[in-house]
Amino acid sequence: MDMAMVWEWVGYAASVVVAISLMMSNIKKLRWWNLVGAALFVAYGMAISAIPVALVNGFIVFIDAYYLVKIYQHEASLT
Repeated sequence: MDMAMVWEWVGYAASVVVAISLMMSNIKKLRWWNLVGAALFVAYGMAISAIPVALVNGFIVFIDAYYLVKIYQHEASLT
């Protein structure tokens, strides 16, 4: 299997993970699944030299991480 096909499958996996994230009713799970999918899209975008794909998904990773930190901080403050 050549590298182009490997990266194509990474793109498919990223799409599936993002789609799964959108089916989550729990916001914490949604953020985690979406973060993983967006990170896969960052790798995919960089591998195929699609910089806009990598940049927008890098931004999504940042946003998901930011809100996950806020969620965990809020949970910690309740205990």
